[in-house]
Amino acid sequence: MKSSAIFKTTILMAAMVGLFMAIGYGIGGQSGALLALVVAGALNFGMYWFSGSMVLKMQNAVPLDEQRFPQIRPMVQDIAAKDNLPMPQLYYVNTPIPNAFATGRNPSHAVVAVTAGIMELLSDDELYAVLAHELGHVKNYDMLVSTIAATVGGAISYLAQIALFFGGDRESPNPIALLAMAIFAPLAAMLIQLAVSRTREFGADAHSKHITGGDGHALASALQKLEQLKPQLRDYQPTTAEQSTAHLMFTNMFTTDGIGALFSTHPSTSARVKRLLQ
Repeated sequence: MKSSAIFKTTILMAAMVGLFMAIGYGIGGQSGALLALVVAGALNFGMYWFSGSMVLKMQNAVPLDEQRFPQIRPMVQDIAAKDNLPMPQLYYVNTPIPNAFATGRNPSHAVVAVTAGIMELLSDDELYAVLAHELGHVKNYDMLVSTIAATVGGAISYLAQIALFFGGDRESPNPIALLAMAIFAPLAAMLIQLAVSRTREFGADAHSKHITGGDGHALASALQKLEQLKPQLRDYQPTTAEQSTAHLMFTNMFTTDGIGALFSTHPSTSARVKRLLQ
């Protein structure tokens, strides 16, 4: 299952690069395409390099109080040992919204954080499975994969804007075609980028299932508990920080199953549970 997630991610990334190249040649300007890629790469490299500290600050995360939550460190140490990973830093977010996340540019600079809500909601077995999921993101360098996807996606958006406002290198560009490109090219890039994110979530789920001995019931149970809580959050207004970091979380608590899943950074809970219980 893990190799399948990697294969699908590779196909999706290739599709995004292909889309970028097609648009670059479509507007007739190789130099413009290269400039767009360089600009997007520079911006996203900065986000990637400082992602850990930025996310912790946005979430108002603090170092984990290990006297108050003594069970977390032994769990993470056990998972890290199984994965042959360095011990990540442990953080805590004082919010009733149940969730967890991992960030950091590589395993040596990784951070794993849990919220007050998830500590209260889950059993130890379920919490262990969630932490194994987050360490799966660290082990698979998912932050780097997401940054590459964001770089190419951003470059596509830049190219579309260049084509719309400057018309590329062609002498008589079609304004309708340029407008369509400006609208649909970034949308296509975004959909592919979201598909990459969902595929990496499936990969982290598979990692958790492997670490817990091939039994996905604990992680499936955790997902179902969080899904059952979502109706209670319908009137909750997430902060800007919560919205902008939702893609990093174990699950997006502000979306539900349905057609909206197409525009979600996470697979639907039903799809994740089905895979875990296969």
